[in-house]
Amino acid sequence: MNRIDLNADIGESFGAWKMGDDAGVMPWISSANIACGFHAGDPSIMRTTILSCVQHGVAIGAHPSLPDLQGFGRREMKIAPDEVYVQTLYQIGALHALTHAAGTQLHHVKPHGALYNMAARDRALAEAIARAVRDFNPRLILVGLARGALVDAGRDAGLAVQREGFCDRRYQPDGSLTPRARAGAVIEDIDLAVAQAVSIATRGEAVADNGTTIRIEADTLCVHGDRANAAAFAERLHHALEQAGLHIAATGHAA
Repeated sequence: MNRIDLNADIGESFGAWKMGDDAGVMPWISSANIACGFHAGDPSIMRTTILSCVQHGVAIGAHPSLPDLQGFGRREMKIAPDEVYVQTLYQIGALHALTHAAGTQLHHVKPHGALYNMAARDRALAEAIARAVRDFNPRLILVGLARGALVDAGRDAGLAVQREGFCDRRYQPDGSLTPRARAGAVIEDIDLAVAQAVSIATRGEAVADNGTTIRIEADTLCVHGDRANAAAFAERLHHALEQAGLHIAATGHAA
């Protein structure tokens, strides 16, 4: 049976501020990308999310970001590769400390938001992230946008990589994600988002925002935990992928 990983960006609450439906999403995913404090999350939220992952058998990943709490890490900024390297190391280390204390381990690293998109097209930033992951633990898996520079940089650094596809984001003809500032960049309709996810997982295809069909070969699919009806969407998606003949599970190569 073919396998697909289903990941979600979670642990994005901060103090008294609540974001997303982590508890509702967790039963339906196989991997979690946990915010490390730069765009969202705090030590207590990180620890609670880790413990929930352990309870549900979900692989734990670090979700490092640009230092942008106010902008939720979605605003691009001019930043040197060396800064990205040390900031990525710092964030992985923070989550690692909490996973170690909980008696578990890190599985992967997936950058967040603007950093993710910048690294998909900027080879120098991609190499800085890959180097940080390798220097921290070369057995960690690096997750990046399918067809993007981060996947190539990870492979060149000797890391295991996962190519990521998106269920509820529109694509541009070159395989990049349509910027969130554009109308229709997020697929709000659950049926349409599920259909795109199944198409990527079973045929390696998605329809770009200009109507053309493009190749998206993905090992993992992303569910956004902060979208409306996130839990219902994750459940629908989980069942649709299984009905399409796919086994939902994290990659076995863990740190």
